[in-house]
Amino acid sequence: MAVEIRLSAAEVARVRLAVSPLAETVLGVRAALGVGGHQVHRPWVREAEPVLAAEPDLPLLRALLEGCLPAFLFPVPDRRLPAYDAESAGLRATDPGYVAAECAAALGSRAGELPAPAELLERTADALTRCHERLVAPHWGRMRAVLEKDLGQRAMALVDGGVEAVFAQLHADVTWREGQLVVHGRRRTGTAWTVEAGGHGLVLMPSVFGWPDVIVDYSPRTAASIRYPAAGVGLLWEQPRPTSAGLAAVLGRTRAALLAELAEPLSTPELATRLGVTPGAVSQHLGALRGAGLVSTHRSGRTAVHLRTRTGTALTTGPPG
Repeated sequence: MAVEIRLSAAEVARVRLAVSPLAETVLGVRAALGVGGHQVHRPWVREAEPVLAAEPDLPLLRALLEGCLPAFLFPVPDRRLPAYDAESAGLRATDPGYVAAECAAALGSRAGELPAPAELLERTADALTRCHERLVAPHWGRMRAVLEKDLGQRAMALVDGGVEAVFAQLHADVTWREGQLVVHGRRRTGTAWTVEAGGHGLVLMPSVFGWPDVIVDYSPRTAASIRYPAAGVGLLWEQPRPTSAGLAAVLGRTRAALLAELAEPLSTPELATRLGVTPGAVSQHLGALRGAGLVSTHRSGRTAVHLRTRTGTALTTGPPG
């Protein structure tokens, strides 16, 4: 089924970009529950499963996340990158009537098994905060780097080609026709669902744990929103096995500088420009760093993007405190 988001000229002018730490936590927990997500997240899921199993409100999270997702769990950020605590506070302040209506719409008769809306909000926010602290926060630096890198790419597309160029590059399932953004679902049959932006515009949000799907809010209270797969997600959880020869090769100023730069995903030409060396030299040094398990590389078409692994991060910045 396709979702059509209707945008007036004024609403097109209000298209903006943002990241939601709360949404990443919700979608991450859902992936750890075995719902949604993708095999690319399997290394993280293996770490998350035993931690999530000890969550005291796991049955409540299962009830909310194993089927259709209630929209109240995905408030639209009011800025480019809000703090998790700010989003959590907003979740706790959600209108209980809206929570009850969304649970009924998403869960049907099962909504009657949930606590009253006020208690539901408090327990859900507490459980998600525990999950964020234990499962997402330890990796947020790398996740944020990937998400902000994606925001930068979309911003450049906006500068170079306008909103139409941003929509064209967003995802294969997203198409733009005059005044109408269409998101094609996996089921190609059925009546299209229409979403009105209501004069509030549209917020585009890259997502790590939403990858590889596009997620649309069917009944926005404020701005319409699309969560799309962030570029470079495949790099996040890769952990190549180090070799003694590779580790011995990770010496010298240039390789140390490469590791420092690779806190965010970068291409070979970008690294060459930043370090003032040739792309060939960058490639040679990256080969040694990959052999040591300190850098991972993802290739899309003719472009290769590099990011340091958690081992590389620990070597560069020291282990987490």
